[in-house]
Amino acid sequence: MSKPSTIRRVAVLAHPQVLDALDEARQVAAFLRGHGVDADAGLLNDARLRAQICASAFDLVVALGGDGTMLRAGHLAAPCGIPVLGINLGRFGFLIEVQRDGWRRALERLLAGDYRLERRMMLAVALRRDGAVTQQWDVVNEAVICRGRAVRPVRLSAYVDGLLLTHYVADGLIVATPTGSTAYALAAGGPILPPELRNILLVPVAPHLSVDRAVVLAEGATVTVVPHVDHEVVLSVDGQEPVNLMAGDELELRAGEHSLLFVRFQGPEYFYQVLTAYMRSHPLVQKMG
Repeated sequence: MSKPSTIRRVAVLAHPQVLDALDEARQVAAFLRGHGVDADAGLLNDARLRAQICASAFDLVVALGGDGTMLRAGHLAAPCGIPVLGINLGRFGFLIEVQRDGWRRALERLLAGDYRLERRMMLAVALRRDGAVTQQWDVVNEAVICRGRAVRPVRLSAYVDGLLLTHYVADGLIVATPTGSTAYALAAGGPILPPELRNILLVPVAPHLSVDRAVVLAEGATVTVVPHVDHEVVLSVDGQEPVNLMAGDELELRAGEHSLLFVRFQGPEYFYQVLTAYMRSHPLVQKMG
């Protein structure tokens, strides 16, 4: 795991709505500068830093916040091939390994080359309208096609590699990565996939007299979802602002060209340790214990 460090320039990004995150980010940047690294701290929505990241001006992005911060940092860094190191200032999360009281030791290990890069599959999602692609997204966790304000199920047709898989009548359909298997898909009863896998996961939400099982697809599969719109149907990508879908729209989802790189200091077994800790912290498990 140890190797000469190639980290020379670091962007330290703080979630704008997390208390004291910017102050902590400035401390992280000062620590790095004290160890000979060119580090720049700012908020996650800082236009200057975002432009520099998109121009591949940094070797590493350090994100301070919670899992949502990691998603936003991942959307920014992954297309440039820049790794992301998360420091947890939020609540329990699956994506962040380093806690607030441990970042100094973690950065010392980073600068000594004592770390590994964990590659996470992303999804490429395209909205096709009137035969043309009108919007595209890189997805870390999931794309959700679901009902809007009306409390009525949606009707969706799902195709895999051009062949009809099934028709769904449900509150929604989650199309997730292995990373997303521990997010909304888990709450909807889907399976937990190890993060190093490269599969696509389909999980219906509250299905109504239709297929109620999750489906795991191979990395090379292409999923097409066609909404049958007779009331409001929306698409939400990684919890972002929903996009209204129209009759005739098609959503095409496949393994993305980009991968998200996470800096890790533990071996792959850390995932199961985090998973076990999460399960133990669940109120029902605590009640049984």
